[in-house]
Amino acid sequence: MALLEIDSVTKRYGTLEVLSGLSLSVAEHEVTCLIGPSGCGKSTLLRCINRLEEISQGEIRIHGDRITGPGVDLDRLRRHIGIVFQGYNLFPHMTVLENTTLAPLTVLGMKRREAQDKAMTFLERIGLAHKAGDYPDRLSGGQQQRVAIVRALMMDPMLLLLDEITSALDPELVAEVLDIVRDLAARGMTMMLATHEMGFAREVADRIYFLQAGKVYEQGPPAEIFGNPKGERTQAFLRSLKKAGRL
Repeated sequence: MALLEIDSVTKRYGTLEVLSGLSLSVAEHEVTCLIGPSGCGKSTLLRCINRLEEISQGEIRIHGDRITGPGVDLDRLRRHIGIVFQGYNLFPHMTVLENTTLAPLTVLGMKRREAQDKAMTFLERIGLAHKAGDYPDRLSGGQQQRVAIVRALMMDPMLLLLDEITSALDPELVAEVLDIVRDLAARGMTMMLATHEMGFAREVADRIYFLQAGKVYEQGPPAEIFGNPKGERTQAFLRSLKKAGRL
């Protein structure tokens, strides 16, 4: 059974249909990348999975259990589905350690020492243990994004959603964030990424979904999507990236 199943999901904002009968699935320990032109529905889909947006039709399931519609415990759901945005959203009045331990302390009821030890272990892994007492405005954009990822990992999510996490970073900071995602993938974290980093998607993903106009237009392993795309729109999209020097 798939960890995540998205079944004929449609999302409308008034008369604008952003997702249109979209279906896909993600297996446990699988890394899935969503690619496609701006406005194709990548970020909206991630927000619907985390229930930050409500779908108009269809169903989303985790381990076979419906997580959309009424009667779902959203607090419990979000303990298991972490999401990291392109904006870091760290609390400016809290230190790195306080930002990363807040949710485990308040939501999970974790003991303070346990939460701090766990946070320091993660911060050590990403090379930021020495920044634990600093406030976000003392960090670079890449460092803030790495802290945001740690904050999500502190809840031990079964699924991690990453929404264009490098798009707001200067090019020299992108690599340090992508290194963390590589490490998580190697450790078996189940992830879904919306990304414009095609080289990274080719390297880290088990499966690529190319979205067009709110639908899955083409899917397959990276070698197939990037090396021998079948659909004309996929081919055109990749040609445009090559022309821009981004592939």
